[in-house]
Amino acid sequence: MNRVWSSLLKLLVMAGGLAAAGLLLRLLAEVPATAQGAAWVDRYIRDEGLLGEAIFLIAGGLATALGLPRQSVAFLGGYAFGAVLGTGLGLGAQVLGAALAYLWAGAVGRGWAERRLNGRFGPRLRPMVDRLRRDAFAATLALRLLPVGNNLALNLVAGLAAIGLWPFLAGSAIGYLPQTLIFALLGKGVRVDGFWQIAVAGGLFVVSAVIGLWMFRRQPADPTA
Repeated sequence: MNRVWSSLLKLLVMAGGLAAAGLLLRLLAEVPATAQGAAWVDRYIRDEGLLGEAIFLIAGGLATALGLPRQSVAFLGGYAFGAVLGTGLGLGAQVLGAALAYLWAGAVGRGWAERRLNGRFGPRLRPMVDRLRRDAFAATLALRLLPVGNNLALNLVAGLAAIGLWPFLAGSAIGYLPQTLIFALLGKGVRVDGFWQIAVAGGLFVVSAVIGLWMFRRQPADPTA
C-alpha cells in the first residue's frame, strides 16, 4: 500500500511540475534571443540594479530548468548587463537550472529510470549513464563543451542516474562557461553593434567545440575499459 501511495505521489509531483513548466513558458512567452525577449529585459531587468539581477538569475534558472536553451539566457545576460556581468549571471542561472532539473528528476523518477535502463531503452541510455557514473565531472564537462546535445536531457539523465550532484554541477559550470561567454558577447555585440565581440564569440565557439569533442572521444563508454 505504501508503494502505491508513493507512486501516486510521484505522479502528482510530475504532473504538477509539467503544469508549472507550461505555465511559466506561457508567461515568459518563450522570449529569449528575440525582439520580444529584449523588450522584456529592457522593461524588467536592465537598469534595475540588484533587483534586476535577482530577477534575471531566478527567471533564467527556472527557464533553463524547464528546457529553455541556456544559450538564450546567456545572450540576454550579455544584452542586459554586458559581457562580464552577463556571463556571470548567465552562468549562475544555468547552474541553478541544472540543479533544479537534476533534483526534480532524482526525487520523482529514479526508480522509473532504472527500469528503463534494464529494458528496451537501455542500449541507447546506458553508454551515457555509464560515462556519467564512472567519472561524473569529466563526462559532464566534455558533454557541456560540445555544441550539440540537449541541456535539459542531460540534467534529467544525471538526476535519474543518481550521479554525484557536486561533480555534476562543477563539470556543468566549467563546461557552460565558454558558450556562456560566447553568447554574452553576442548579446553585448547586438546591443552596441560590436563587430569584434561577435568575431571573438565565433572563434571561442569553434575552440570550445574542438576541446569538448577531444575530451569526449578520450572517454570510453565501457566502464571496464
